[in-house]
Amino acid sequence: MSERFVVVRVGQDDDGVKNDPVPDSGGAEGDSIDPQDSVPILEYSREPNRYGDGMPKESSPFINNTDHDKGNLYDGKNMALFEEEMDSNPMVSSLLNKLANYTNLTQGVKEHEEADDEEGPARSKKPVKSPALGTLIGVYLPCLQNILGVILFLRLTWIVGTAGIMESLAIVVMTCSCTMLTAISMSAIATNGVVPAGGSYYMISRSLGPEFGGAVGLCFYLGTTFAGSMYILGTIEILLTYIVPSAAIFKAEKKEDEPEALLNNMRVYGTCCLTLMSLVVFVGVKYVNKLALVFLACVILSILAIYAGVIKTAFEPPDFPICLLGNRTLQNHNFDQCLKTMKVDNVTVTTKLWSLFCDSPDFNATCNEYFTLNNVTVIQGIPGLTSGVIRDNIWGDYGPKGMLVENKHQMSEPAADTSQDIYMPYVANDITTFFTLLVGIYFPSVTGIMAGSNRSGDLRDAQKSIPIGTIMAIATTTFIYISSVILFGACIEGVVLRDKFGDSVKGNLVIGILAWPSPWVIVIGSFFSCCGAGLQSLTGAPRLLQAIARDGIVPFLQVFGHGKANGEPTWALLLTGGICEIGILIASLDAVAPILSMFFLMCYLFVNLACALQTLLCTPNWRPRFKFYHWALSFLGASLCVSLMFISSWYYALVAMLIAGCIYKYIEYRGAEKEWGDGIRGLSLNAARYALIRLEEAPPHTKNWRPQMLVLLNLESDHTVKHPRLLSFCTQLKAGKGLTIVGSVLQGTYMIKEDEVKKAEQNVKSSMATERTKGFCHVVASSNLRDGFSHLIQTAGLGGMKHNTVLMAWPGTWKQSNDPVSWKNFIETVRETTAANQALLVAKNVDSFPTNTDRLGEGTIDVWWIVHDGGLLMLLPFLLRQHKVWRKCKMRIFTVANMDDNSIQMKKDLQMFLYHLRLDAEVEVVEMHDSDISAFTYEKTLVMEQRSQMLKQMQLSRTEREREAQLIHDRNTASHAALNDKPDTGPDRVHMTWTKDKFLSERNRNRSEVNMGVRDLFNMKPNQSNVRRMHTAVKLNEVVVNRSQGAHLVLLNMPGPPKNRSGDENYMEFLEVLLEGLNRVLLVRGGGREVITIYS
Repeated sequence: MSERFVVVRVGQDDDGVKNDPVPDSGGAEGDSIDPQDSVPILEYSREPNRYGDGMPKESSPFINNTDHDKGNLYDGKNMALFEEEMDSNPMVSSLLNKLANYTNLTQGVKEHEEADDEEGPARSKKPVKSPALGTLIGVYLPCLQNILGVILFLRLTWIVGTAGIMESLAIVVMTCSCTMLTAISMSAIATNGVVPAGGSYYMISRSLGPEFGGAVGLCFYLGTTFAGSMYILGTIEILLTYIVPSAAIFKAEKKEDEPEALLNNMRVYGTCCLTLMSLVVFVGVKYVNKLALVFLACVILSILAIYAGVIKTAFEPPDFPICLLGNRTLQNHNFDQCLKTMKVDNVTVTTKLWSLFCDSPDFNATCNEYFTLNNVTVIQGIPGLTSGVIRDNIWGDYGPKGMLVENKHQMSEPAADTSQDIYMPYVANDITTFFTLLVGIYFPSVTGIMAGSNRSGDLRDAQKSIPIGTIMAIATTTFIYISSVILFGACIEGVVLRDKFGDSVKGNLVIGILAWPSPWVIVIGSFFSCCGAGLQSLTGAPRLLQAIARDGIVPFLQVFGHGKANGEPTWALLLTGGICEIGILIASLDAVAPILSMFFLMCYLFVNLACALQTLLCTPNWRPRFKFYHWALSFLGASLCVSLMFISSWYYALVAMLIAGCIYKYIEYRGAEKEWGDGIRGLSLNAARYALIRLEEAPPHTKNWRPQMLVLLNLESDHTVKHPRLLSFCTQLKAGKGLTIVGSVLQGTYMIKEDEVKKAEQNVKSSMATERTKGFCHVVASSNLRDGFSHLIQTAGLGGMKHNTVLMAWPGTWKQSNDPVSWKNFIETVRETTAANQALLVAKNVDSFPTNTDRLGEGTIDVWWIVHDGGLLMLLPFLLRQHKVWRKCKMRIFTVANMDDNSIQMKKDLQMFLYHLRLDAEVEVVEMHDSDISAFTYEKTLVMEQRSQMLKQMQLSRTEREREAQLIHDRNTASHAALNDKPDTGPDRVHMTWTKDKFLSERNRNRSEVNMGVRDLFNMKPNQSNVRRMHTAVKLNEVVVNRSQGAHLVLLNMPGPPKNRSGDENYMEFLEVLLEGLNRVLLVRGGGREVITIYS
C-alpha cells in the first residue's frame, strides 16, 4: 500500500471559503477540528488515493467541467507531459466515469421533468429511474401485441378460404421472410452503438442520411397513422357486425344497398371513435400505457381460445349448421330452419326461407327459378380436424365482385335467368379477389416488428434485447400464422371460410365459432385488441412526427415539434388525427390495408439497404454486436420488400415511391444540412474514389474536355472577396458542370493565420453561395503570395479531378502601385500555368461583367483568333451561350490576315471549319497592311522604357537606403556585444568604426550614381524589339476597338511573357496598350492541347 502525505486545510481561509474534509485522507473518524485554527496540518496517510494525485481538478467528471475548476492549471506531476491537452480533452478516467453513468432516457422525459419543475418546489420530484425493462417485457411482448391484430381475427379465415391453404402459406412465408430479414438487418443496426429513443427513424436517418431518413421517417409515420385508421375500422366492424348490429344508423332496405350502408356506418362511428381516442391520448398517455397489459392479455387469451377450439373439434366439433340451396350458401339472418316447407300440426306450410325467394307464402306463388329447381341442404360449418375437409381447402377460389360462394361438391341445377341473384339472400364476394390483393391485405398482420426498437430508451440492455426479442416475436407469430392457416383449412368448411362477415353462421365471427369456450371470447378479445392497437398508433405516430420535426430536416414540419409543457405533441396529434380521418372516410378495411402496407414496406426496404450499405462499405464505425447478419440477406430482404410492394398494388407502390422521392428532393433542396456520419456519404466517398482512380488511368479525350476551373481570388484587408463578379463569370461559364476550385492566399504562416484563413474560407464560401458557384474552396497561408498561388496551381485537385484552366482577374492598378510585387506575381502566375500545360483566362474590368441575374440583350461575343490555341477561343463562347445571361448573344469570329495571305480563301476555310465544329458564328477576316512604325509608337515605347528605367533606379535607391540602415544596425549591435565580452582582443579581430566622414562620402557617392542614372534616361534610345512589339499592340488595338468596341465580351489571344525576366514590365505595358479602350475583355491562353474536335 502506497504511503502518502495529504495536506488538510482546516477552518476558513481569508476568502471565506468553506473547507470540506478531504475524502480518504486517512485521519481518524470523528476527529473534531477547531474551526478557529487556520493552520494547515500535514497528516500521514497509508490509504491509496483514488483520485490520482489528489488534485481537485481530477475529481470532476470532466476536466474544466465546473465553473470552480475553470482557470485552474493542471499542476499534477504524473501527467505533466499532457498538461497542454488537459484544457480541452478529458482524462480517460473522467471519460469512462461519464460513460458509465450514461442513462438513455426515453423521449419526453426531460420535458416532463421541466414541467414538474415549473409546478413549484412544493411538489417533490421523484428521481428518474434508469431503464430496467428486459427482453420479455420490453421487446418480445410489445412486438407480439403489435404483430397479432385485426387481420388475424377479421380476415385470415377469409384469406385461407379464398386463396387456399397452399397459396395462403405462400403469402405467410413471403411476408414473414421479409420481416425476418428486416429484423436481422435492424438488429445489426440497433446493436451498432447506443440507440437513443427514436426507434426506426433514428436508425434509418443516422445510417442513410437526413434525406433518406426524412423520407422514410415520414413514410413510417404515414404507415403508423393509416394503421391507426385500420385498427379503428376493425374496431367499428367488430362492434357493428358482431356485437351490436342494431346500433347501425344507416340501414339498408334492399340487399344491394347493404355494402354502402355499412361503409356509411363505418365513417360515422369511425369518426366518433377517432375523436374519442384522440381525446384519451391528449389527456394522458399514461392511461394508454397502463391499459397495454390488458390489451395484450386479450390477444393472448384469444389465441389460446382458438387453439383450444381447434383441439376440441378433433373429438367434439361444435354445431354450426350451414344452409345451402343447391350448392349456393345462404345468409342465415331471416330464417330459423333450413327448409322450404315444414309440417305444423300435420299441415304442410311454407317457411320464412320460402318467403325470401317467392312473392307470397302460398304454394302457388311465383318463386325464383333456382329456388324451384334445387333443394336445400344442411352441412356443418366446422366439421373438425378429422373430417378430411382439408382436401377441399388446399386450392383457392378467386372470383369477381358479386360471385356467389358455392360448394363445388354439392349437386346443383343451374337456372336460365341469373339476373335476380343479386337480390336473393346468397353469400357473395363483396370485392373482386385475386392473389396480389390478398398479399396487400394480409401484410399489415406482420408489421409491428419495430415495437422493440421504438422502446430502446426503456430497455436495460437494448443491444441484447432488441435482436433476441424481435426475432423471437417474429418466429412466434410466424408459427401462429402458419399453424392457423393449416388448422383453419383443416377444421372449417370452405364456404364458411369464404364468408367474410359470417352471414352463413347467423352473423357470428367466423374465427369465433371455432374458439372455445365461446365465440364471445374472440369477439370481445379482438375488440379490445383493436382498440388498444389504435390507441398505440395514435400515441406513437405523433411522437415520431415530433422527432422528425425537432431534427429540423423538413422546414415546414417544425411547427409540429412543439407541444404541451410536458412534451406531449399536441400539434402533431392534430395532424395525425386529420390523416387518420382520411383512412376512416375510405371506410373499407380491405382498401386501407394495402396503403399502409406500402409505407411499411418502404420503411423495411430502407432498413435492409442501410444494413447492406454499411456492411459493404466496411465503415470503421460499423461494429454490430449482433453477428448473424450478411449483406446478401439484407439485399434479399430489400428485394422482397420491393417485390411485395408491386405484388400488392403497383399503383400504390408508385405513389408511395413518388411521395418518398418528393420528400427526399425537398429535404435535399430546402432542408437543413446535417452531418450524421451516414452511409450515403460513405457511399459517395467510395464512388468518388473509384471514379478518381478510373480517371487517372488516362487523360480525358478531346470530346470530353471541358474547362475544369481554378479561380484565383484576391481578398480585401477584411478577408472579403475583392472581385465577386469573377465567381459569377465562372458560374456562367460552367453552368454547374465539371470541377470548380476557388482558391486564395493569405501572406504569413498557418500557425499564426489559422483564424484568418478560416474566416476567409467562410467569406469565400458565402460569396460562392451568393453567386451560385458550385465547387470547392481552398484558402492557404504562405510566406508570400507568389509561392501560395504557385502551390495552388500545382496541388489543387485530386487525382484525375484536377483543374486544367486557371481564371484570374487583371491587376488593374499595377501602374498606380509603387510596389511591383502585384504585376510580378501576375506574370509569374502566367509562367506557372504555361509550364503546367494549363489554360489561362484573364478577365479585365471584371467588375463590369454581368451578374447571374442580368439578361444581356441582343449583342455579340467577339472572338479575335490570332494564333491557334487548341480551339479554346471557340469553345468558350459556346459554353457561355448555354447560360441564360449570354443566351441572346451572337458569336463573331475575327481572324487577322497578312499581306501575303489569301483572305477570301481564309474566310471560306474558317466557315467550313466552324460548320464541322457545329458552331453558329459570323466569320470575318481582317487584313493588316504593313505600315511604317509611327512616331507615336516610337514615342510610346521610349516613354515605357524610360519609366521602367526610372523605377529601377528608384528601387535601387530604396534598396541601398535599406541596406545602409541595416548595416548601421548590425554594426551597432556588434559593438555593444564586444563591450560585454572579455577584453581579450587578438590580432585576428578587426573593429570597424562608422565615422561621420565615411558616412558623408558614401552618401555623396550614391547621389552621384543616381544623377548619372537620371542623365542617362534622357539620352537613351528605345530597344528595336520593344518598338516592334509596341507597334503590333497599337495596330491590333486599333483594329479590335474599331470592330468590337460595342461587343458584350471580347475574347483575345494572350501573348506569352518574355523569356528574359528583365522585360516583364514592358510586357505589362504591351498588354495594357493592346486592351486599351475595351470594356469587357477575356484574355485566353491555351494549355497546349486540342480541346475541340470536328469528330463525333
